[in-house]
Amino acid sequence: MMGSGAAGGDGGSAARARSETEAERADRNWSELLQELRVAQTGVQLLTAFLLSLPFQQRFTMLSHEQRWLYLAVVLLSVGATGLLVMPVSIHRAVFRHREKEALVRVASRVAQAGLALLALAVAGVIALIFDVVEGHTAGVVAGTAVFALLVILWAIVPVAVRLRGRRDTGR
Repeated sequence: MMGSGAAGGDGGSAARARSETEAERADRNWSELLQELRVAQTGVQLLTAFLLSLPFQQRFTMLSHEQRWLYLAVVLLSVGATGLLVMPVSIHRAVFRHREKEALVRVASRVAQAGLALLALAVAGVIALIFDVVEGHTAGVVAGTAVFALLVILWAIVPVAVRLRGRRDTGR
């Protein structure tokens, strides 16, 4: 859900404007992607830790069967997002010193986008569960849907709009 900024869609024209080689551009893009991943990883790791502690709380047994299934789905989404957002490190280890930095950046950017998509679903699911427990099923569905829509706007639509506007402004 990330835009295809420096980490994924930085083409040759940006490299020429910066007077950098392809290798330098790939290094810069990798560094920028790592910075973005640090932000996302912190959030998803906190969310996952919170979720993993919930079954050990006394009130967890009071959840309905449906709420427990929603909880389990959210845990799987959060763990999946964690895996995807950490995956670029594993890819880097596999291609380290094999001169595959451009491929690494391209794949890692896509994996990060998938991780953010799962994170958006996990966050919306947590909100749905919380509202369901506190105010009922309808409130849970409405709140979860609203949060998911907000995150799609913030993490997907706005970045694409910024990219398209930048292309229009620069004539690309």
